Amino acid sequence: MSGFTVAIVGRPNVGKSTLFNRLLEQRKAIVDDVSGVTRDRQYGVAEWIGKKFNLIDTGGFVAKSDDVFEREIRKQVKIALDEANLLLFVCDTVTGITDQDEEMAHLLRRSDKPVLLVVNKVDNAERALDATEFYSLGFDETYFLSSISGSGTGELLDKVAEHIPTEDVPVDENGNEIEVESEVPPLPKFAIIGQPNAGKSTLLNALIGEERTIVSNVPGTTRDTIHTHYKQFGKEFVLIDTAGLRKKKNVHEDLEFYSVIRAIRAMDEADVCIQLIDAEKGITAQDVSIFSLATRKGKGIVLLINKWDLVEKETNTARDYEKEIKQKIAPFTDVPVIFVSAQEKQRIFQAMEKALEVYENRARKIPTSQINEVMLKEIERFAPPMTRGHSVKIKFVMQLPTVVPSFAFFANYPEAIKDPYKNFLENKLRSHYNFNGVPVRIFFRKK
Repeated sequence: MSGFTVAIVGRPNVGKSTLFNRLLEQRKAIVDDVSGVTRDRQYGVAEWIGKKFNLIDTGGFVAKSDDVFEREIRKQVKIALDEANLLLFVCDTVTGITDQDEEMAHLLRRSDKPVLLVVNKVDNAERALDATEFYSLGFDETYFLSSISGSGTGELLDKVAEHIPTEDVPVDENGNEIEVESEVPPLPKFAIIGQPNAGKSTLLNALIGEERTIVSNVPGTTRDTIHTHYKQFGKEFVLIDTAGLRKKKNVHEDLEFYSVIRAIRAMDEADVCIQLIDAEKGITAQDVSIFSLATRKGKGIVLLINKWDLVEKETNTARDYEKEIKQKIAPFTDVPVIFVSAQEKQRIFQAMEKALEVYENRARKIPTSQINEVMLKEIERFAPPMTRGHSVKIKFVMQLPTVVPSFAFFANYPEAIKDPYKNFLENKLRSHYNFNGVPVRIFFRKK
């Protein structure tokens, strides 16, 4: 999917979060909405007129003084300028233009990033007249809207979509990307993701410090995101790491904002996400949110429980720990869980082997004749429930030509097949074919 990122910026209480929620609540636009990866940040994956983009709400600051506020808001804007492709600068027509708005506008005008000025809370004719003062900020593209009622948001989304470059990626009739074969297969790309201090830097350093055959360390497309080309023992892949975050001298809030944007962009580029979880802290709601987003994006996933050497163990400690993790990430539990210590280099190469297996699982293609022979027998043993006195019959199955493993089941009443039976079919697919660590998508079509 597109890695295009849109960040919502503005001073507190102008309606940034309300606009964020409104843009993701559009009936045809919602793809994913995940909150909680950082204390007051939100991010989601939105779609409008066939174009997908990452949407980030930068949050606001509670200032102790005007000087502190101006310093912190400047940091926020600079981060967004560095990392986002497009900025939505939100102001409030009720309070009018403030000194803080002027300060932010000055920073934004000096940037080469496109900016859409969004004047919020314009919900009547009088406020629409008041809002005209914001033209004085000097932005060519200005939109008056009301985040609460939704008026004007369609025009804004149309303009956002215009800024997203059209990707020459073939899609099927459902809009799913079709994988195109190339003469030289691309190298697998693994993104190292996780919360701050989970051990991302330590893992990368352990891998590149162990062997001398690392080809190169080169800066990636975003500042401080490192692409490491690894080649050893016949294994070759690219590691995408965002661990340079810790070198920043900004406050913890800024570090979290960096981590959100860069984790999203790393996910967009990766084939498999290697998610590190701090064994001492256990899997948290933030970890589950990161896992959920990677799943929604259709990425392969390997969970590494890092710092396992620091955990006191009994006979069944690992088994019970894994059970608890899979309860929290349900319903997608067919995920490899490996207990490692990046510091002590325990099982880290086993983890890379597993990531390569997941990469192969994600690329697995099943012949149509074979999948029909297997799955139709399973369906015959356990047929879909009847609907309104009619028997639901699935007569044909095929794998769609998409990057993420996707399957179409053709039935006489596709709309009558509910989630429990869909889950049954996914479980049967997984029992016959190895999709460990890979999300599987199932569609029902009219036959």
